[in-house]
Amino acid sequence: MAGSRVAHVAYKGPSVMKEILIGIALGMVAGGVWKMHHWNNQRRTKEFYDMLEKDEISVVVNEE
Repeated sequence: MAGSRVAHVAYKGPSVMKEILIGIALGMVAGGVWKMHHWNNQRRTKEFYDMLEKDEISVVVNEE
């Protein structure tokens, strides 16, 4: 088995473009999740006020 060599790749350091693209992708995903969260809250608030206007719900506690 003399003479069997394994080619090793030398570490060249971080790839700046790869890290920038990964950062942009992660930022877009996080921004999308955050935006969906805000759209959901906005939808809930709108539904609440619509139901309040139609007198389907009330914020006043009924005393018996």
